[in-house]
Amino acid sequence: MKNKLITFLTLLFLTLIMATTALAMPKTNIRHQKNTAGFAEVQVQNETAENLICHVELDGHKFRFKLKPYGLSKWYTSTDTRFNHTHFSIWCDYLQLHPQYQ
Repeated sequence: MKNKLITFLTLLFLTLIMATTALAMPKTNIRHQKNTAGFAEVQVQNETAENLICHVELDGHKFRFKLKPYGLSKWYTSTDTRFNHTHFSIWCDYLQLHPQYQ
């Protein structure tokens, strides 16, 4: 009985460790602004010491790019003045987890 309890607690502990590390996302800073022509823009800043792969999407236009440690992306601009910061979809993850982009 004692061995089953130890095995169960060990598996529970390992599951909790794996679950929290699987949910860890890289720390990024997203900057939004409007340019002088009134178009919404977005820029991604990597705040980690790791290379990232990022994805910015707006109205069907998709941009994938690599982001160096502590680096900034270029400004990605909308195609219409009616777009604002809520229309951008931004995603970043560690490059080592996505070998197809290396």
